[in-house]
Amino acid sequence: MSYLDQNIVAATDLQRRNAASAKHEAAIASFAEFGAKSLKFAPHDVVYYEGDEARRLYHLERGTVMLFKLLPDGRRQVVEVLRPGDIFGLASSEEHDCTAETLTDAQVQEIDLRHVETSPEFQRRLTRCLTSQMNALHDHAVLLGRKSAQERVASFLMYLVPNRGGVGCVGPDPERTDDSCDIKLHMTRQEIADYLGLTIETVSRVVSELKRKGVIRADKSDQIHLHRVCGLCQMTGFH
Repeated sequence: MSYLDQNIVAATDLQRRNAASAKHEAAIASFAEFGAKSLKFAPHDVVYYEGDEARRLYHLERGTVMLFKLLPDGRRQVVEVLRPGDIFGLASSEEHDCTAETLTDAQVQEIDLRHVETSPEFQRRLTRCLTSQMNALHDHAVLLGRKSAQERVASFLMYLVPNRGGVGCVGPDPERTDDSCDIKLHMTRQEIADYLGLTIETVSRVVSELKRKGVIRADKSDQIHLHRVCGLCQMTGFH
């Protein structure tokens, strides 16, 4: 690749990263503009419970939140893991159909649904923000229905790598000599299992296999080092 080509690739990567950041900032500005208030939560605080009245909409500014449902037999299914920029709290009825619980310290913007219902401009902005989240849910449906255990765990780890994997992947940073990455796990093995539709034993077995193959290194119980992000991405089933 020529020097000019390298500069073009670097500029394109930077534009994509800036676009993602701009989208997050725009969502924050939209909520603030329409009178949202900012709330802070500690790890494992509940933002709302399944069955609570759905009167507010939420935008995650900082931290990680999981949405889960409890089945009649007591089992839990984690339906979504939210990252900064994501919106949650919309319900098809007057009650929330799942529970929202923080996994880390979190800052959330909260707005009354009445403001949303009376503002066509806010509804348009909201639609744009929710489109990418719907695509992520489609990917998760494929994960639960068709992927192997290894592909599920690899997909989950790739989900934690900013701007990598799937549509819109920016690829390796051209300014770095390697493609490694350290990711922080804010979920327990059981929570990961509940999200991936696996048993905790299967998650532990797959993680051990990835370590044996040299794909990852577990530095701590809550931190994993990816030796080569592209190598892990090729194990997600999307290639």
